[in-house]
Amino acid sequence: MRQLARRVGTAAIAVSAPQQRYDGRPRLLSRQAASIAEHMRAVGPLPKSVVPQLIDLVTASGLRGRGGGWFPSGRKMASVFGRDNRYVVVNGMEGEPASGKDKLLLRLAPHLVLDGAELAALAVGADRITVAVHRGTGLAGHVLSAIADRVAAGWGEVEIDVSEPPSRYVSSESTAVAGFVGGGEARPKADSARVSGVDGRPTLVSNVETFAHIALIARYGPNWFRQAGTADAPGTALFTVSGAVRNPGVYELPVGVSGETILRVANGCREPISALLVGGYGGAWIPPTQLHRPFSPEGLAPLGASLGAGIVVALPARTCGLFETVRVASWMAAQTANQCGPCFKGLPAIADDFAMIARDCSRAAYERLRFRLGVVNGRGACAHPDGVVKFVDSALKTFALDIRRHLSGQPCPGGPRVLPIPELPAESEDWR
Repeated sequence: MRQLARRVGTAAIAVSAPQQRYDGRPRLLSRQAASIAEHMRAVGPLPKSVVPQLIDLVTASGLRGRGGGWFPSGRKMASVFGRDNRYVVVNGMEGEPASGKDKLLLRLAPHLVLDGAELAALAVGADRITVAVHRGTGLAGHVLSAIADRVAAGWGEVEIDVSEPPSRYVSSESTAVAGFVGGGEARPKADSARVSGVDGRPTLVSNVETFAHIALIARYGPNWFRQAGTADAPGTALFTVSGAVRNPGVYELPVGVSGETILRVANGCREPISALLVGGYGGAWIPPTQLHRPFSPEGLAPLGASLGAGIVVALPARTCGLFETVRVASWMAAQTANQCGPCFKGLPAIADDFAMIARDCSRAAYERLRFRLGVVNGRGACAHPDGVVKFVDSALKTFALDIRRHLSGQPCPGGPRVLPIPELPAESEDWR
């Protein structure tokens, strides 16, 4: 067997080129277990013996965080290790309206998520774990029940609790979650959660799905994990597929499958489509001509797109992409943290300009919009404005023909709405 020697952390982990290919079966979704007894039957006890090597194992596996940024998980764990007073936060906020994977995992396989969090906490030396879920989703009670189940069974060396930050889009960002858990406001910060963590403590914040993968890597090893996915982004990922597909839902697939494959596992499209939204509302529109591309961070990068939280929405051809973009841009503008001008002034202006293009066929608005995108990008107090700029800019490219038609005085009826737009928080709801 060919050995790929890799130096990770302080130890060398031998990563073998897999002799067997991925068998195509789900990994996370095949281990559904609501109770601790079912979980034991599915995956066995918590493998505490691997804790001293866990950071190296995760690094060797190539796991990248599934929350949106796809940052190497082993590197994130190593950055917290060795510092004083460490903390772990499980980010189950799932602020992207078109995503459903984290809610599904917390309901169907909560112990897999909690296993990964506890093993990670032991590996980095943290003494506390907080699971953060959006307020009003009902998930808090579900997670608390799973925690009580573990305590009753004698599981757990690390204290676990649950926190419910406000139901705002920007409150799902890692520094916002860490700030809220530490008693502050759920507003994102410019620096990383490792620097401005819970109560100033070095904090490992990772997504629900990421911790579930860690639980399996601890049991089956990096070679097993690398049997699926690509060399740069190994493993499987959960994709929330919706829009003009016959069977919307959450599907587990190897990273790097084509867009065509993703649509096919959702039983194909029920009608012609004009675009795909990839990555969520901070993601990008791409044309159907790019469905052959591998859906991986590297495969989508040439299009200015990313996997994000694994969201794939097929837009029906009879729905106007301009009006859908206006709906999302307007909602995202209202989700501002009110911390900087590019966000609370720039984003509403961008949404208004795009609305004038779609509705009023305004060429002046088109020119103004292109200027605003360049001014706002990279100047916000957090990444929220950049996500909106990326989303709107992708619409200008993907729906260029539609824009020309609108600007020539031929607006379309708009068609049926596709993208979910949640209600905005009440004006009285604060950031606590």
